[in-house]
Amino acid sequence: MSKVVRAKYEKGALRLLEPVKLKEGEEVLVRIESFEDRKKIVEKFYGKRGNAPKELLDEFMFEAEAQ
Repeated sequence: MSKVVRAKYEKGALRLLEPVKLKEGEEVLVRIESFEDRKKIVEKFYGKRGNAPKELLDEFMFEAEAQ
């Protein structure tokens, strides 16, 4: 399973803000990327390398703007 979920860092731990379907004790990989960083990347490269599918850009912006 691969899924992007929002989380908050509280008291030394990440708390997921959305439910996930994982088995108890299952290990996962976590990539830490702030929404602000993602938004900056999208804005920096928007239109620089030709056309990109609108759906892909919408997905990036959704991830960057999610709260």
